[in-house]
Amino acid sequence: MNRIADFYRSLTLRPQGVTIVIAAFLPIIAIVAMGPAVPAMIQHFANDPDARAKVPAMIGAPGLAMALLAPFAGLLADRFGRRRLLLICTAFYGVFGSAPLFLDNLDQIYWSRILLGVSEAGILTVVNTLIGDYWDEDGRKNWLFLQGLLGPFLAGFVALLVGFATKTQWNGVFLVYLVAFPIWAAMLVWLFEPKPEPRAEETLHQSDASKTPFPMARAAFIAMITFFVSLLYYVFIINGSLVFSEIGVTDPQTYAQTIFIPQLFILLGALFFRLNAGRSHAVQIGSVLLLMGMGLAAMGLAQSVTAMAAALIVQQTAAGMAVPTLIGWTQTKFDFTHRGFGMGVWTAAFFLGQSQSPRLVHLIDAQTGSMQGAFLIAGAAGLAGAVVALGIGLIRRPA
Repeated sequence: MNRIADFYRSLTLRPQGVTIVIAAFLPIIAIVAMGPAVPAMIQHFANDPDARAKVPAMIGAPGLAMALLAPFAGLLADRFGRRRLLLICTAFYGVFGSAPLFLDNLDQIYWSRILLGVSEAGILTVVNTLIGDYWDEDGRKNWLFLQGLLGPFLAGFVALLVGFATKTQWNGVFLVYLVAFPIWAAMLVWLFEPKPEPRAEETLHQSDASKTPFPMARAAFIAMITFFVSLLYYVFIINGSLVFSEIGVTDPQTYAQTIFIPQLFILLGALFFRLNAGRSHAVQIGSVLLLMGMGLAAMGLAQSVTAMAAALIVQQTAAGMAVPTLIGWTQTKFDFTHRGFGMGVWTAAFFLGQSQSPRLVHLIDAQTGSMQGAFLIAGAAGLAGAVVALGIGLIRRPA
């Protein structure tokens, strides 16, 4: 009961928290929304001989832009303020995201998606920075927990909208991006520019020369860990249907039915994140890697649909823990002065992992001769990382 009471007490700044949690989902729409629309778009552009290559590239384009530009968005947030940059990026998100409603050329649509990624780099960097600015560590954990719970429901709702919109017209999927405008209005009303923390403010008053330098070594370490976890995080998301096909699940409908229940365990992962939040960050990250490694390795060894689904439950639990654990860890490692740039580095590392994960998996697939072999090796890497992280957590545990 005390834990529940603490949870509700920490939910201060509720309108700001709800607005930020929903805004953080905007970049995810770029991936979730586009998947079901791929066949309709390829069919519409059937006269273009490169349509089968261009349409998937168009879907991944925003992630590439985010990986390249998020640190610069963080620098702008630290230099000129969070709120103004977030409002500008959200407005442009709505404009560039819905632009294909008025375009009928794949190359033009591709560039609109690149510009969408530029906007997303600013949105995700700033919303994660604001969570660190508005709340103390306990408050951050609670809002990240709610973000993890709401994500799957919002993704399901978007999928329903996309299915209906795509049946209406080939580019109907891009209507979803208009949701940015009511979110922009909520930001305008509820969000405010945070003030520097007292310690940082005192430092700034002393002299410009005394301003603390950005902790590059710390940022590089965070980027390395985030990149590694991201590589593992996207192994199933991108290659799930391929690994299931190796045990005989080749029908898309059967595949969707098989993974439906296991995917719900991402909610359990969000709950585990909150319950585990009182432990050291090394133990939290080690727990994510342990479950992720176990799940991926078990999928690599599975010989039946039941065994594969059971392994997926473990992997999805880890997936529900991964993002809030990484964000919560990163937010504590930078003060107000450098938090924007720090979260920009985190965003870049995470989406760089997204872009490189399929390349690495298919390289291992080619070497082992099976997707299950690639999953097994990825799982072994996750377990090795878990041993290191949990070992550090035990060594540093206070008496």
